Amino acid sequence: MTWRDRGGQALIDYPRPSVAVDVAVLTVRERRLHVVVVPSERGLALPGTFLHPEETLADAADRALRTKAGIVDLTFHQLRMFDAPDRDDRGWVLSMAHSAAVSIRSLTPTTESMLVDDTRPVSPLAFDHDDMVAEAVDDLRGRYAREVDPALLMDAEFTLLELRELYEIVFDRPLPKDTFRRHVIGSLQGTGATSTAGGGRPAELYRRAADSTLPPSTGSFLLG
Repeated sequence: MTWRDRGGQALIDYPRPSVAVDVAVLTVRERRLHVVVVPSERGLALPGTFLHPEETLADAADRALRTKAGIVDLTFHQLRMFDAPDRDDRGWVLSMAHSAAVSIRSLTPTTESMLVDDTRPVSPLAFDHDDMVAEAVDDLRGRYAREVDPALLMDAEFTLLELRELYEIVFDRPLPKDTFRRHVIGSLQGTGATSTAGGGRPAELYRRAADSTLPPSTGSFLLG
């Protein structure tokens, strides 16, 4: 039995948009935040694809990363639906934007990326992908304000200086050394080892504590 509304129309009688997925993959390259980009008919863009029949949005996002950017086994999450009627000049297309952050060590040397200045790519991307990147950066900053390096962009063990430098990259601003230490030290575990990688005096190595949640005041400190 075919369902019909009060006017007698079935679902197939209504105009329907195409559904796409796009994934903003953020990483740190050369001490700056970058986003993975791929070539498209309209210039550089985020890895994306149209949803196939019998496919979930997550399946489509995974396929886009694998086939367009050569990235596999990446943990990502949904940001929001981009649904401006004129966002795609090919027709009515809704896109569910996804976000991920990954260590540069997990990407191949041939993976192409674009520098992010504050929250946006330094050169325009296709469609409304600049806006997707901006939302992905804001999302990443929110996550880093709540937990120590939740995307594991650093090695398992690190110095406080290395951690602060990562946070300065993510938040795109300098952070006072002593204030930063007070906010994060309770979410870290000392290893008992030291490092002289940066030169000078040996610095203690830390790892994320079992509960690496940051205190609520850290959000105000980091996000301004």
